[in-house]
Amino acid sequence: MSKSGKILVGMSGGVDSTVTALLLHEQGYEVIGITLNILDYNYTGERVKNPCCSIESIMGAKEIADFIGFKHYIVDVKNEFQHKVIDKFVDEYMSGRTPNPCIRCNSDIKWGEMLVQADKFGCEKIATGHYANIKEKDGRFFLSKGKDNLKDQTYFLWALDQNTLSRTVFPLGNLTKPEVRSIAFTRGHTQIAHKQENFDICFVPDNDYRLFLKERDPGLEEKYEGGNFVDINGKFLGKHKGYMNYTIGQRKGLGIALGKPAYVIAIDAKTNTVVIGDREKLNK
Repeated sequence: MSKSGKILVGMSGGVDSTVTALLLHEQGYEVIGITLNILDYNYTGERVKNPCCSIESIMGAKEIADFIGFKHYIVDVKNEFQHKVIDKFVDEYMSGRTPNPCIRCNSDIKWGEMLVQADKFGCEKIATGHYANIKEKDGRFFLSKGKDNLKDQTYFLWALDQNTLSRTVFPLGNLTKPEVRSIAFTRGHTQIAHKQENFDICFVPDNDYRLFLKERDPGLEEKYEGGNFVDINGKFLGKHKGYMNYTIGQRKGLGIALGKPAYVIAIDAKTNTVVIGDREKLNK
């Protein structure tokens, strides 16, 4: 790709996407910034304060683009995010599974929309501030870890297909987080350089998914409270508060004492049954 070409940069208003845009701009690319507006704040209310998705961060991304000197656009994808991420998140929990909404958001919302916008603006490539690398071998593209092992984000990107990987670049792949913060600081973005990270699910207030589910269905707790804890042989061990309150591998907060550490081994949503047992059973 020519360094005089156009490149679309996904911007969150944080230090990683800021430095991504900054480095590409300094290298001579014609940067076009895009920020996705994914949350309906009339629905989520003030309790959702995730920096990556807040109105303040969206406007912050625009201010960064103005400061560096490139065009920036805000794209509304609230409806798509609701149907493809939030609704699926609820469906998975109600099916007895533990979802990872960030993976679905990346593949179904962020990259999907960025590719649409890249084509619209005539951009050959798109870039984000993820700590990962992409390698090509025999015409196939593969995700690989970046330099910073503490910030490896390949897990959240595994669902990206070949076409998407072929058009994506990760400028931070060979940098560490401290190096990225240093670049932001030395370029005059002092506040962003020290901006706090947030690892919560962006649409779940206080990262409390149980409360989130109950608020969507006020009668949920009463409907499912009183299900059975059983062992792997089906022996009754006690009562629980509803299968959706538990996840595979959970040990703390089970509310049952067996005289030894116990883990959630399996969940049967149809019968409201939670199977618990030793850690050895969990790994089988």
